[in-house]
Amino acid sequence: MSSERTVLTTQVGIVGGGPAGLMLSHLLHRAGIDSIVVEKRDRDTIHNTHRAGILEAGTVRMLTDSGVDGRVLTEGHEHEGTVLRVQGESHRIDFKELVGESVWLYPQNEVFWDLAAARARDGGDIRWSVRDTEVLDFTTATPKIRFTDAAGEDFEVHCQILVGADGSQGICKWAIPQEERTDNFIEYPFAWFGILTEAPPSAPELIYSNSEFGFALISQRSENVQRMYFQCDPEENVDDWSEERIWAELQRRVDGPDGFQLVRGPIFEKTVLKFRSYVCEPLRHGNLFLVGDAGHTVPPTGAKGLNLAFCDVRVLAPALVDYFRTGNDTGLAGYSATALERVWKAQNFSYWATNLMHTQPGENPFNQKRRFGEFKAITGSERGAAYFAESYTGWSETSTPTHHNAAEGRPPGVNEALMGR
Repeated sequence: MSSERTVLTTQVGIVGGGPAGLMLSHLLHRAGIDSIVVEKRDRDTIHNTHRAGILEAGTVRMLTDSGVDGRVLTEGHEHEGTVLRVQGESHRIDFKELVGESVWLYPQNEVFWDLAAARARDGGDIRWSVRDTEVLDFTTATPKIRFTDAAGEDFEVHCQILVGADGSQGICKWAIPQEERTDNFIEYPFAWFGILTEAPPSAPELIYSNSEFGFALISQRSENVQRMYFQCDPEENVDDWSEERIWAELQRRVDGPDGFQLVRGPIFEKTVLKFRSYVCEPLRHGNLFLVGDAGHTVPPTGAKGLNLAFCDVRVLAPALVDYFRTGNDTGLAGYSATALERVWKAQNFSYWATNLMHTQPGENPFNQKRRFGEFKAITGSERGAAYFAESYTGWSETSTPTHHNAAEGRPPGVNEALMGR
């Protein structure tokens, strides 16, 4: 180590200052556990990166009950259902009636902003705009993070636990030796052409539309900005699409006998979002733990990405509290297996919903008609609709098997302390 490198000591070192890393740091602070977070981007860049956000009820409760901020309730939009539109006919799935839960439309970058503000309010040690980040010695009792800060000063963080929350393109999972991890991966043969438009909402809730021309999602972002997608080839070039062509394509994918019309406005962002699913197994190596997209990614169809990241944190945070308060490492030992049960459950739902909604390249009439029959099984049956509603809004914590749950051996009151109850 260079003599010019400044050493910082903390209990938990976190690589990645997105929502997962900041939520973990926030919960640990509430339990009296120190952490340092390093993030290669600056706050404004993250905040201004437009990201969709459908939050499960459990995610909303994590934000509000732990004292982050209540903006999700005042500026977010509660959705008590969603619409499946098949061959121009709309079928509403009533989440509240079927499973007693809602979801909230609240962009992911706003979740980040609330968490960044909470960490600043509480004096959190977050190092923004770092570069040349390395993780090392995570199979020892003193894992380390090396980085250079925005001013050009070199640092080395010494910690007891290292957490990789650095997203799908981060360094942490790749630091695990290849022979020690399994990379489970698939790539889908289609993508989403996404737009942001200045317009009022076209509908009060999300519309998932399947037609002979392919899939479209009519979503919202705010009262004046809307997000919409349509299925496209993964190699589609956004520059080939004029505004008029985009609106015509979106409209023909939602057309129906009810005469539903999209509300149009100027388009100020166009992007192609490729579809992949990935799971790293295990989510732990030595004293390195992976959370969120660092350990798993899902296609956006089922709205599971950020919610799964918060579920990881919901398992890891109490396990860390147990460990630092009592020395009990039962929760840490069970973290990967416990988190992966929900990850694979969400992967199944995302895979199923993605293939249900989209048209496969070269698909024959049998598959098209079979899909229509599957939609009928969902929309024409209360139990079919309830399965979709429960999967979309998020499974209750009591539905997670507990034979290796991080709660085993947990001192009474740990969860209550973390969540402010």
